[in-house]
Amino acid sequence: MIYAVGDIHGHLDKLDQALARIEADGGAEAPVVFLGDLVDRGPASCQVIDRLLEGRAAGRDWTVLLGNHDRLFLDFLEEGRIWSEHIKSGVSWLNPRMGGAVTLASYGVEASEEAPALEAARAAVPEAHQEFLRSLPRLHEVGDLLFVHAGIDPRKPLDWQDPVDLIWIRDRFLSYRDPLPWLVVHGHSAVDYPEHCGNRVNLDGGAGHGRDLIPAVIEGREVSLLTDRGRVALRP
Repeated sequence: MIYAVGDIHGHLDKLDQALARIEADGGAEAPVVFLGDLVDRGPASCQVIDRLLEGRAAGRDWTVLLGNHDRLFLDFLEEGRIWSEHIKSGVSWLNPRMGGAVTLASYGVEASEEAPALEAARAAVPEAHQEFLRSLPRLHEVGDLLFVHAGIDPRKPLDWQDPVDLIWIRDRFLSYRDPLPWLVVHGHSAVDYPEHCGNRVNLDGGAGHGRDLIPAVIEGREVSLLTDRGRVALRP
């Protein structure tokens, strides 16, 4: 039995609620995989990272994956970049649609596209947070479950996956209907409610767009959501 949490997007209150549901269902020692996109859009990205670091320090069995928004945050801190060819809308990371400025505000830094405040951000974001984000893997395989932020290229074996695809892919993965070697558990592509598509489970229910963060429990290939009404089976 393993638990999974979709895209948090800077919402500490939603994360705490998800963690409470997981602990009530499986206990404090339950293994949990967080599917990335810890930051951006919500008001408490700094505090979300603190919470995850606290859990790790306490010995919790937590695996945290890298999301594309986490990588964009690092790209800014490391290289001062706010634009990315992977953002299909063409907006910058500091555009309100992406939510980077809200992330920096959680560290006490006021920034905009016109005034990115790079040096202030580098001074304000703890090195422990940056090292944590740099350390995050892009994949986590457990038996016939594969956890990843965005998805995989279904035409390639796991060893040949493009690291960019693992945090950015959409159409080639989402449109693939044939069986895969694993049940792929992912986030990244926001839907109105978590969904089971047979060969994949999308747990990005849109917490970054005002909706709930609903964790899942997976036993074998059976998936249930942990809701305010308890477990609810999620079926294809």
